[in-house]
Amino acid sequence: MRFLLYNICYGTHRNQRRFPLLGMLGRTRDHLDEIIRFLDSEDPDVIGLVEVDAGSYRSGRVSQVEKISSALGHYHTYCSKYGVHSKWQHVPIYNQQGNAFLAKDTIQEARYHYFELGMKKLVIELELEKVTFFLVHLALTYRKRTEQIIHLYEMIRKTNRPYIVAGDFNAFTGDQEIRLLMAASQLENANVLNLPSYPSHQPKRHLDFILHSPSIRVHDFRMPDCRLSDHLPLVLDFEVIEESAD
Repeated sequence: MRFLLYNICYGTHRNQRRFPLLGMLGRTRDHLDEIIRFLDSEDPDVIGLVEVDAGSYRSGRVSQVEKISSALGHYHTYCSKYGVHSKWQHVPIYNQQGNAFLAKDTIQEARYHYFELGMKKLVIELELEKVTFFLVHLALTYRKRTEQIIHLYEMIRKTNRPYIVAGDFNAFTGDQEIRLLMAASQLENANVLNLPSYPSHQPKRHLDFILHSPSIRVHDFRMPDCRLSDHLPLVLDFEVIEESAD
């Protein structure tokens, strides 16, 4: 099974390279086609997308999630990254920003959880036949990230299935920020070499993670040199280890 994690920066990275301060406001339709071609070339079974536009003016009022899923023939689930009652739900452009999962196989169930602190509060829980995924985009400030990681642990500790926790952790001080989470939940980092994922043109920081439970066997992990976003994509090939009956 192949899982691909990608913070696509709302498809605005080309605009950001031209206009660093205003790039997030530029239109993204043409650039999104390049992202779709890259995703299709990797042929993933499951895709976790961070920073997706659900249909603001910059994407031509078209949901990027729906366009990508239609092009790839995947099922999808999307949700705004801000809390249901957040003030950001009433701000143009912001209220169309979120995260999403796409999957080849039927989605058994999708749940949306929210952290208590932080501007970006969403956690998507995706349940497939043999594995559960959690997708996150953590806060920019260290204190709020720490609180979110504690809350995340409380969520995943209730899971009794093989699972993967992935996303943009914004761990500016490195993987030590999540060592307690990994130790407490027996999670393993698929990126065993701690390769940096940001910025894509010259990676220096390890912001994006794919963590997995012990019942996930990793066959391959890599970061393709794809510069369609400010983050590199992460690709994991794995299988679920079936527990033997006593």
